[in-house]
Amino acid sequence: MRAQEAIRPYHDFDLAREIDFDEVQAFERSEIPDHRGRRAPPFTAPPRDPRLAVTARGRGATFNPPPRFDAQTPSVFDDGWDTLTADLAGLPPLRTTTIRDSSRTAIAWNQSPDVGFDRAVNPYRGCEHGCVYCYARPSHAYLGYSPGLDFESKLLYKPDVAALLEKELRKPGYVARTLALGSNTDPYQPIERTMKLTREVLEVMERFSHPVSIVTKSAGVLRDIDILQELAGRNLVRVYISVTTLDATLARRMEPRAATPFRRLQAIEQLTAAGIPTGVLAAPMIPGLNDAEMERILEACAKAGATNAGYILLRLPHELRQIFEDWLHQHFPDRARHVLELIRETRGGGLSDSRFGKRFTGTGVYADLLARRFTRAARALGLSERQDLTCTDFRAPAAEAALAETQMSLF
Repeated sequence: MRAQEAIRPYHDFDLAREIDFDEVQAFERSEIPDHRGRRAPPFTAPPRDPRLAVTARGRGATFNPPPRFDAQTPSVFDDGWDTLTADLAGLPPLRTTTIRDSSRTAIAWNQSPDVGFDRAVNPYRGCEHGCVYCYARPSHAYLGYSPGLDFESKLLYKPDVAALLEKELRKPGYVARTLALGSNTDPYQPIERTMKLTREVLEVMERFSHPVSIVTKSAGVLRDIDILQELAGRNLVRVYISVTTLDATLARRMEPRAATPFRRLQAIEQLTAAGIPTGVLAAPMIPGLNDAEMERILEACAKAGATNAGYILLRLPHELRQIFEDWLHQHFPDRARHVLELIRETRGGGLSDSRFGKRFTGTGVYADLLARRFTRAARALGLSERQDLTCTDFRAPAAEAALAETQMSLF
């Protein structure tokens, strides 16, 4: 069900750059036969309104595929008035809107053996960074929005996320384990600069002495360096900076509103200098597009001070398949077919593999080679250091003190 809250415009500074989830369809949009010997026709881009060529400036997705739960699907139609060919350059750019998320809980729980945490908090749903490869895009369909342009322009925020989190941490029997901040969408995407919900969550973590792990591709994390230092002094925090490429041009196309590669390296350097344990995620590695950079990414991050590293192989679940394919054919038409063939080689003939133990690393010769390259480079660069965060210091502040603090905030 769609959120019923009023949608309000979000001023995104005219596209200013940050300064900071089935059956494997092996033959989908491919001439390669699947395991049953069937073939599918070549890829054909879906019809789109030409206005998107204008309104999608500064966005990652090239169109808005309908959510997979919709019973009806709209299609582009020329009514005879040349509405599909008219000059629409005068239309304003696609603006970001924010929508109040009235969720009653803050912590999302999971039992996945593929990740190193069982709980997470996401202050936002949808992400303005616009990374075309983002695995979280299909989750927007649950809200009734498209995983395409809607994902990066219709953002849901949880104004009470800190209060909800504190309430859950105070539940009798709660046992602290590392909580992931930003497991679905980036906690430091542009709207965090004004809403500051991520900072509020970190303040709760600090008061409760609760361990937290942060994943971001934004240099905006440096704003909270004061809280992070306090947490680091008690071994309660670890920050991971996602670095996909060192090529600023490629980064601009793949992740249009995320921080530049240079700013991410700077963030690693400054976090490390402040005594905050910082690692790097070379993710996702896209065969034939950015995977050749893996060693150089790790080396640059190690020089900047990173002490730990990880990587994830690209996977394209649900709507993300057509979103990424269309983007690839538009931006890299000369190598699109080759890249898709390599992805299928690592995914058993499909574009995604949801099996635990295989989702992040893939299968086959190409995937195995990538894993060996990563292991060798990480070992050579000393990126294997990792210390478990402290969970035994968790304490819920006295309710009276918390109440007094809340009352004083009124003055």
